[in-house]
Amino acid sequence: MDDSLQPREQDHVLIIEDDERLAGLTCDYLEANGFRVTLEVDGTHGVDRILALQPDLVILDLMLPGEDGLSICRRVRDDYPGPILMLTARTDDMDQVLGLEMGADDYVAKPVQPRVLLARMRALLRRSEPVEESGESSLSFGDLEIDNATREAWLSGERIELTSAEFDLLWLLASHAGRVLTREEIFSQLRGIKYDGQDRSIDVRVSRIRPKIGDDPHQPHRIKTVRSKGYLFVKDA
Repeated sequence: MDDSLQPREQDHVLIIEDDERLAGLTCDYLEANGFRVTLEVDGTHGVDRILALQPDLVILDLMLPGEDGLSICRRVRDDYPGPILMLTARTDDMDQVLGLEMGADDYVAKPVQPRVLLARMRALLRRSEPVEESGESSLSFGDLEIDNATREAWLSGERIELTSAEFDLLWLLASHAGRVLTREEIFSQLRGIKYDGQDRSIDVRVSRIRPKIGDDPHQPHRIKTVRSKGYLFVKDA
């Protein structure tokens, strides 16, 4: 096995997937690669299972009996801080956007290539690794404060509710304040993959972050879109 794809010790993954054959194959593959896996096939129990188990990562199917993946994701997002990887059988761009808007951290289209799934999981889990001691761990921009050590942000003293993926993007942009980051750079840093020119996940997350940090979604002053390039976090907005 490729050592670069080995999970950290005791990584616990909850799979919520009603296709028992696919779920079984996925479980076997992940367990063979060192993960501890729990399987749930009924969406009705999805919310309770996520909140009770608090796994390191959730793999969540979009189409489920009882309760669909979008609803489950929305309901647990405030109380489950870990990454959610959504599976979708359709390539409809709107499904992917809706998943991200509900708080999913990433998505993979079925049929899932095992090594692609493993690589995406590794990228998501890497976000929760301990912060290195070197470099700045806290940034301040007027009434906005961002702390990478605690992975929290505050606006005028009030804690901002951010998903793991939203915090990662906010920190990346803020730690490069004053410099335009291209979508290629952002994808490389956050997801470890090349930007395909069509993926809208970064744009969706920026649109979710803006109002949370007091930015006007229609006339943003803190996170500016630079046409045909990427995004600029303004130092003195």
